[in-house]
Amino acid sequence: MTDDRALVDAVLANAPGAFARLVREYQGLCWHIIQRMVRHPEDTRELCQDTFLKVHQNLHQYRYESALKSWIGRVAYTVALRHLERKRIALVDPHLGDDEDFSLLDTIGDGYDLEVSCADEEMSAHLHAAIDTLPPLPRTVLTLYHLDELSIPEIAQVTGLAAGTIKSHLFRTRLKLRETLEARLGVTP
Repeated sequence: MTDDRALVDAVLANAPGAFARLVREYQGLCWHIIQRMVRHPEDTRELCQDTFLKVHQNLHQYRYESALKSWIGRVAYTVALRHLERKRIALVDPHLGDDEDFSLLDTIGDGYDLEVSCADEEMSAHLHAAIDTLPPLPRTVLTLYHLDELSIPEIAQVTGLAAGTIKSHLFRTRLKLRETLEARLGVTP
């Protein structure tokens, strides 16, 4: 947190190169969140710029209540969410049930180890192709958790979703991926 405070203080004091350092440090996270949501490189590039413009304009509002990474991730998520809303793109698959249907998911996991499942290149290619077919919100939650290695509380800070909702999305998304991969690879459960 002291590194976050020093960087924010430097940016707010207009120290030379401070904002460029902030952008360098968090552009990967910003890109991952927005790209997983919108799936268009040109839009992603523009929305990343919008994100850092908003970060620069609103950094004085950052209160150190969470990691700077989570705060910037939240800004990126909100920018991508607004973009999808303007384009009227659904965030989740409407055929999946409501979160209330999965109340037990707060306390149990499905025992599925995503890393072991994609150990070889072919499986990895199939997995990434299946991930690309997911709606924006489940795809983003899954990749924040498994690829960016954010914790459930960090994802909650970024997305504003409840921890139970995040767990529900993770459970249903992994289940859907398992079914998709089993069908593509001809594996019977």
